[in-house]
Amino acid sequence: MELSRRTFTALAGTAALGLALAGSGAATGGNGTRTVPTGPPPAPPRADGRRHEVGFDRHSLLVDGRRLVLWSGEVHPFRLPGSSLWRDVLQKLRAHGHNAVSVPVPWNVHSPAPGEHDFTGVRDLDLFLTMAAEERLYVVLRPGPYLGTADLDAGGFPGWLTVAEGAATAADPAYLEHVDAWLGAVDAIAVRHLFTGGGGTVLLYQVEDRYEGAGGGPADTAAGAYMSRLCRKVRADGIDVPLFHNDARADGLWAPGSFPAVAGKEKDGWLYGFESSPVPGKAPADLGHFARRGRGARASARTPGFVAGAVVGASDPWGGATSGGKGYIEVRARRDPAYVRSALLTGLANGITLHNARVAAGGTSWGWLAAPHVYTSYDHGAPIDQARRPTAKLAPLQQLGHLLRTVPDLARLEPAPAVRPEDDRLKVYHLANPDTGAQVYVLRNDSDDEVRSALPGTGVGVPVTVGARDAKLLATGLGLGRRTLAFTTAQPLFRTTVGRQDIAAFVGRAGETAQIALDCEVQPLTNRLDPEPAWSYDRGRLHVATPLGVGGLSRVLVEGGDSDTPMLLLFADDATAQRLWPHETPSGPLLVYGPPLLRSAALRGSTVHLTGDVTGETGLEVWAPRGITSVTWNGRPVRTTVSRAGSLVMEGLMPATPAPSLPALTGWRRRAENPEAEPDFDDSRWTAADRTASLGTTPVPAGQPVLSADDYGFHYGDVWYRGHFEDARGATSVSLSYSTGTQGLLMAWLDGKPLGTHRMPVPDADTADRGTWTATATFRVPGKLRRRGGHVLSVLVRRMQQEGDAAGAGEPAAGRGTRRAARGLTGVGFAGASPEVSWRIRGAGAPDRVRGPMNNGGLYGEREGWHLPGYGDDRDRAAWKAVDRPGEDRRRQGVTWYRTEFRLDVDPDVDASVGLVLEDDPGRAYRVQLFLNGWNMGQYINDVGPQHTFMLPNGILRTRGANTLALAVLSDGTTPSGPGEVRLTLVGAARGGVPVEAVESPGR
Repeated sequence: MELSRRTFTALAGTAALGLALAGSGAATGGNGTRTVPTGPPPAPPRADGRRHEVGFDRHSLLVDGRRLVLWSGEVHPFRLPGSSLWRDVLQKLRAHGHNAVSVPVPWNVHSPAPGEHDFTGVRDLDLFLTMAAEERLYVVLRPGPYLGTADLDAGGFPGWLTVAEGAATAADPAYLEHVDAWLGAVDAIAVRHLFTGGGGTVLLYQVEDRYEGAGGGPADTAAGAYMSRLCRKVRADGIDVPLFHNDARADGLWAPGSFPAVAGKEKDGWLYGFESSPVPGKAPADLGHFARRGRGARASARTPGFVAGAVVGASDPWGGATSGGKGYIEVRARRDPAYVRSALLTGLANGITLHNARVAAGGTSWGWLAAPHVYTSYDHGAPIDQARRPTAKLAPLQQLGHLLRTVPDLARLEPAPAVRPEDDRLKVYHLANPDTGAQVYVLRNDSDDEVRSALPGTGVGVPVTVGARDAKLLATGLGLGRRTLAFTTAQPLFRTTVGRQDIAAFVGRAGETAQIALDCEVQPLTNRLDPEPAWSYDRGRLHVATPLGVGGLSRVLVEGGDSDTPMLLLFADDATAQRLWPHETPSGPLLVYGPPLLRSAALRGSTVHLTGDVTGETGLEVWAPRGITSVTWNGRPVRTTVSRAGSLVMEGLMPATPAPSLPALTGWRRRAENPEAEPDFDDSRWTAADRTASLGTTPVPAGQPVLSADDYGFHYGDVWYRGHFEDARGATSVSLSYSTGTQGLLMAWLDGKPLGTHRMPVPDADTADRGTWTATATFRVPGKLRRRGGHVLSVLVRRMQQEGDAAGAGEPAAGRGTRRAARGLTGVGFAGASPEVSWRIRGAGAPDRVRGPMNNGGLYGEREGWHLPGYGDDRDRAAWKAVDRPGEDRRRQGVTWYRTEFRLDVDPDVDASVGLVLEDDPGRAYRVQLFLNGWNMGQYINDVGPQHTFMLPNGILRTRGANTLALAVLSDGTTPSGPGEVRLTLVGAARGGVPVEAVESPGR
């Protein structure tokens, strides 16, 4: 929603309009026993070099003796390959109300080999933690060792660990030795960033992920010993912040006192966390302290309610079973702001004060990073999408984040007498703060119709509207600076004091009418500063009503009466509220309205220097601390006037950000691949596949060698096999058994002649979460090849990703075994003959230091560098043919490469999100690996989908300079192959943002 010119010009006072509204007395509550009283929250965190105390009681975290409601959003830095993008997303989280960021640290991303741990480049954990502190965000650190909730290959275990000798279960000394090395490497970095020591803002630390053990939790003695060992290891490494685990079932697993390491006094450092994933269209579960005994937070009565994984989106599998084939646009539509708001407010109403939204920002599962059940995009239907654009789903997170940060009454609530609404389709949670007497009502509508109902006995004097499948928080008796809120039908958004006036903001859905009442024994002077609001004064109450979503922000100024401090009332719908930016400075709070993002504010002398983003045409309004008389925006002076609202208002409007122009992709060159299929190809340097026993879990057929790729050190990407044998007489067919992740495939050639391709089926709703797929492909041996003499059977397997451990809600209990099912060939047989076959295997080469192991594959072109910038494909003009497009109409089984270059010239102060679009007739059977400047940015499957647009992350993408794009097209030979259309697309553009530093390229 862009802002109208009226919004920023109609700020001169107008005559007040009286409107009679009915009212009633506010409900009150008595004060209870106060241990840590309600009061201001701690200041935003930073690396200040001072010691800090972090504790908790049953209500909330306690930071230096002050109550903190944790409002965290999870970000995957490894899915945002570039430090500039990290800072961009951290700033967006903070601006949109979050005070913390949750960070998984995947073992497989950082460990290419046993004992090796790489924290450089796009894996620089130290830099990310430093940025989080600079952006004033607490950190919830999640180093595993297992990370099933991050949707990673093998659950985050490195490929080498899946077949590590001796590492078969969580009790194996070999496995524990590897785990100790991994946690030690992470902890050596984390300990420098602990908030308790003043070196950073790491506030909480997660131990393991959805772990149950073979016996289903602490009842399993071995599982308890394993969790205890991890806790003691972490403590021995110097991690002194509270620890926790996330319970997938929310039924009390790993509650304090349930296992040795957190029994007795050690319980004081352990939090019970659990997960919540409401099903769209169904009522969210009551899992807080005020729910039924034994579920959720009730399992740990002495610790605060902690939703360690509040799922606000969903992953989508190959074929789009979750989205109905429509991709993440549909995921976001099904899990819309009402869905998020209903879940969040249900948690708050149940006493949840530690909350982590998973995932808050989408990203890219580049290379071979993803779990089997997700494709390249990890947009996840997140509040901040894969292109780093804030979406409408941020509205409930932002609104509650600002509310919880500025209204401390919500940090300590107790259940209050039940409320029966007139319309029983509403569920009402009634809570009260025992210190302040403020009453809080959460109204949830689980029906498919909008409900309007009175709330007898609440002090809310007029009927309240709640949308279908939505929720709303109301309050009575709430202190707003120096005045008291009698009641409201709109949700409080924030309260603050800027300069010499108090400001209170309220938010609701567009089209609703917001009504509030302030207790005022003496009638104040009331001025509406915009045309929409109306007000009246009656029997000690000031009533204000205004429609929401009409003309942007509505302002009402209240002066005199019971207080000498003016109060400004602000009313906004969801879209308008996402342009209101309360911000703390060392000189006091300020408030900005207008732009789609405020990143920073610095006060120097009489000027406030603001930075942020602009997309469409917008105005700028600033409420600043006393003494501030001028404004700059992104380094440029802004001409302002002083409004009757006490703000500095920009004269005119900031222009919209022009869309950068993108070039057409031309100048393609093509080169056919797979020389490995030819009988005379030299494979003498390949690894001999001659092992007789596998370290994985897949049985090896009797009398055959181990063919699983992992057993030979090839853990990611495509794998080639060449089987040499003598005498094919009588062989009518060959059967190739293989095992892959979702959407794996196999191609076979005999003596260079294609035998055919086999593909795993597209998953449906029942099989979308299956981690391993197995099949046997049988191919006819052509009669002319059934002859005496030497033969070569060449097989290419796209192994896809490795499965993790099953431990989700409704799934069987899982241990933490590290061995996994095979990837690649598992067995070979001939009909009509029994030749003895000697096998050689070849996969990805050694990973380069830039991209790491997860971005390295086994195609011939990858091994030869055909995807790299500076490869210089014009040096072999005979091999690379100039073509008009990256496709061909003939049918050919195998791999074909296409390369081109393009230049971008985006303005330096414009953050442009650029995608690559591939489109074609969905009946054509082929897939494409996309390489940008040497980085594998994803995989496209034309006849499966649903993804067609692939983000090209800034930093890897040179928005001011030359780029190399390479496509490896793998076709099964049944249809013409190669994209019908390949083009760049502008997904979003904003003026402002974070300056982008180039990510190193593996080419020259």
